[in-house]
Amino acid sequence: MDFQLTEDQRAFADMAQSLFADYCTDDKLREHDASGQPFMQDLWQQCVASGLNTILVPEAAGGLGLGTTELLAVLEQQGRFLAQVPLWQQQVAAAAVAKFGGDDPRVTAAVQSVLEGALIALSLENLVASRGPSLQIKDGQLHGSLNAVALAAQADLALVAAAAENGTTKMVLVSLQAAGVLRVDGMRQDYCAVADIQFSATPVIAVLSSRAVEWVSEQAIACLASLQQGVTQEQLRRTVEYVTERKQFDRPIGTFQLVQGQMADGYILLQAQRSALSQLVWRLDANLPCAPQAHAVRVQSNELGLKIGRVAQHVHGGMGVDVTYHMHRYLLWCRALAVEFGSADQHLEALGQWLADNDTLGWKYDLTEDR
Repeated sequence: MDFQLTEDQRAFADMAQSLFADYCTDDKLREHDASGQPFMQDLWQQCVASGLNTILVPEAAGGLGLGTTELLAVLEQQGRFLAQVPLWQQQVAAAAVAKFGGDDPRVTAAVQSVLEGALIALSLENLVASRGPSLQIKDGQLHGSLNAVALAAQADLALVAAAAENGTTKMVLVSLQAAGVLRVDGMRQDYCAVADIQFSATPVIAVLSSRAVEWVSEQAIACLASLQQGVTQEQLRRTVEYVTERKQFDRPIGTFQLVQGQMADGYILLQAQRSALSQLVWRLDANLPCAPQAHAVRVQSNELGLKIGRVAQHVHGGMGVDVTYHMHRYLLWCRALAVEFGSADQHLEALGQWLADNDTLGWKYDLTEDR
């Protein structure tokens, strides 16, 4: 199988790499950490100016109308440079609203404002909530609360999952400037602003069609895995560089068999996740069902990020936890990505349930791809 990007897809990756390299040096990341800013606002303006925030949004809605593969190429570079900008959240939310939100002028205006750089908060909390959704829609109004929604204090709009009166879960577009919205802001461990939101009889702008829940979930998993791929790739590269220079007993610690084995294990996990992610993204772009592939990729991403993060910290020793040194940021990003959309256990359970519900002997080989 050929997982290489096409020339056009590579052009997106190269543009993103050049942009993030300018704004995300270790010194500039350290400045951002200490600044208290909600995200890298100057870099975000450059992303908007270059159109990197519109890759997934349909052309009819004013976006580039491209696929998840192009977005993956950009997000991998974002992960490598730890660029704290809401690239995937903005366009997944905007694309979902454009695809499934109907023809209401307020919906069209909301999508257009996001394409121009306004922020829309995207919450995945109720899609994996073990106790059921914490938001409910009743008579066109939203009730309940959400925890630690990225950039919710800075956003004018939010796309959230809520329980409808018929018991199904729906994606709902709501204004955060509307009556009945209370926000309490904070900061996430990877230096991205978050906020708790309380809705009290808040009127909704639109309730998206049922297909939106599955689409947003699968796209979110692919995006988070793409970011994790970039974070881990650079984390491993820097760790290998460190162990070839750091000496113990007059030998580089990279020559020790245990360290070599840990680096090899990390590389194997990285490539295994890349293979699974490539299949998921291909199916998304081909509009094929991909629920089991998405759950499997999410499990792999969590394992990849947390395991490699711990190994990198371990071989760096005290340098790994020194906040004046760059390595600690990669572990913070790995942890943040791991809790963004459910644990590995939750997705393993969902995968097991899917297999139980699709108990067809030889289903992987006997059925056509569209089934």
